Amino acid sequence: MAPATCFSARFGIQTHLVSSSALPMRREHNRRMFNPRASSGPISRKEEVVIVGAGIAGLTTAVSLHKLGVRSLVLEQGDSIRTGGTTLTLLKNGWSVLDSIGVGEELRNGFLQIHGYSADFSLVMRSEDGSQLRSFLFEEEAPGQELRAVERRLLLETLSSKLPPNSISFSSRVKSIKRQETGDTLLELANGTRVLAKILIGCDGVRSSIAKWMGFPEPSYVGHCAFRGLALYPEGQPFKPTVNLFYGRGRRAGFFPVSQTKVYWFICFNSPSPGPRINDPKVLKKEALSLMRGWPSELINIMQNTPDDVVVKTPLVDRWLWPGFTPSVSSGQVVVVGDAWHPMTPYLGQGACCALEDAVALSTRLASALNGSDVTVEEALRAYGHERWGSIFPMTALANLLGNFMQWDDPVVCEIRNKIMIPWVVSLAPILEPNNFAFKFLEPAVASK
Repeated sequence: MAPATCFSARFGIQTHLVSSSALPMRREHNRRMFNPRASSGPISRKEEVVIVGAGIAGLTTAVSLHKLGVRSLVLEQGDSIRTGGTTLTLLKNGWSVLDSIGVGEELRNGFLQIHGYSADFSLVMRSEDGSQLRSFLFEEEAPGQELRAVERRLLLETLSSKLPPNSISFSSRVKSIKRQETGDTLLELANGTRVLAKILIGCDGVRSSIAKWMGFPEPSYVGHCAFRGLALYPEGQPFKPTVNLFYGRGRRAGFFPVSQTKVYWFICFNSPSPGPRINDPKVLKKEALSLMRGWPSELINIMQNTPDDVVVKTPLVDRWLWPGFTPSVSSGQVVVVGDAWHPMTPYLGQGACCALEDAVALSTRLASALNGSDVTVEEALRAYGHERWGSIFPMTALANLLGNFMQWDDPVVCEIRNKIMIPWVVSLAPILEPNNFAFKFLEPAVASK
């Protein structure tokens, strides 16, 4: 069978996909993937492509490269696929990436779409006493837009299931990074294993060791923290597929159904500092409920229906990629992706979507360079950075500014927000429309005889 041709409308790049039938099929579960600790001693190995981090960015990059005929090794510091976190909000651009790597429909089947046709609304904005301020239909604001939340655990498990056996090395925390005279990168792991990588891709999240080694500054705390949780309704949740948002002074909350039995909720609140790290889930849930005392009972009931172990608290941070001041996305044959490069606040719902886009953009350019094009690896990595910066920088800035608008705590300013700005000025179209696109894939070419 001839290779399939892949064309990304957003990226404007044409490349060739290896037919899935020509690639090794996965036969084992993740627990059977390569694990250095199972060996008799430290293992030294050479790899063409090493990805650090088996999160969303890392696994999507690995799957994308695999679809394009490039093998990679993923190093994950945990001893299994991550199960923490709650859900991720994905808009059309995120789902389009998942479609492009062959997992979109598989995931859609388990999660509700927020649509709001007929008399229902897609999104409703309310004050902290429950009074409605404004409502929207996504089909009117951005026709064709798609919004669903997907459970992080299921997304990661689905992505990892598309990789060949031994693609992920668990219990593999990077201890040190050294560039070699050849341009390769030597990674020393905490367990003593030494891995020599020709190409190193950092997908290790907000506190990325790869980004730190490249000279990136620590992400900046923006003055807000967030609680997130996933409520369970074994007999079926009673809510319509609508996003419900509540605005108070220095606090914002919301909820929407994820599936027939689960409802996602969140609270964003102002705090001068992130505060001490709390690991006791019961304490976290109690703190979240105390913040919402006096708010609408439907929100409180949802929070009370949440198991303690799925309540998380995170400080909100971002990093603005100022030209000339922030390091380049790549250094030689080392590059960063997703939160490792551009952590952003969640107020646009684009953090995970941008990581997915990064993964496909990088993989497409890198695979082309490795598969015989005239472009070198270094040139491909730089081109990826130039391509993505134009979307990432303004999105990071807009998310930050929008968050500050939503988190006002001055009573007079909040009154203006709730009585004038939201009812008469706010529009979703400028937020939704730039991400309302789809990746286009051509049909596999017919082999010539």
